[in-house]
Amino acid sequence: MHIAVGLVRGINVGTAKSVSMADLAAAFEAAGFSDVKTLLRSGNVVFRAKSVPGTAESVAVERELLARTGVTASVLIVEAGAFARIAQANPLLDVAHDDSKLVVTFLAEPPDLDALAIPAADSIAPEVVSVGQDAIYQWCPLGVSNSRIPASFWRAVGPVATARNWRTVQRILDETGRRLSEDVSDGPSTRARP
Repeated sequence: MHIAVGLVRGINVGTAKSVSMADLAAAFEAAGFSDVKTLLRSGNVVFRAKSVPGTAESVAVERELLARTGVTASVLIVEAGAFARIAQANPLLDVAHDDSKLVVTFLAEPPDLDALAIPAADSIAPEVVSVGQDAIYQWCPLGVSNSRIPASFWRAVGPVATARNWRTVQRILDETGRRLSEDVSDGPSTRARP
């Protein structure tokens, strides 16, 4: 079984797109995943899959979520190892001093660097942005809602991208790490089959 992370974009932010955690978990279970656990209320799900999930599985969760709640939301699924690698690649850890203002935007596809106009550092200071292959890292010392990065930059990133602050990334890493260590300690022969 593979451990993966589901990141649902834009739910439970303010009063728009309200989804209960029970409905969110049920959508992932109906899409064929097991051992589903939601984290916080911002659309974070850790689960097990029989094979490495991809776009088809994301679409299946999106359909189930729409059928159960009437909410349309993009779902990005990241294998637990890839999620950890993206977090470890964060180049802004030495710059940031508040986990709620350090943001990782996870991407479904690598950004097209030729089409992406990365803002000049002096135009967004004191904010800092760094574009990676699978994520965009952002330090927002004035607060995420006061970001100086233009909307045109985010539109060019692509249709499936979703951001999480560093505190949330750490909570997800804690859960995936716990599951991975359980798998190692249980061993393949003693692990109960779902």
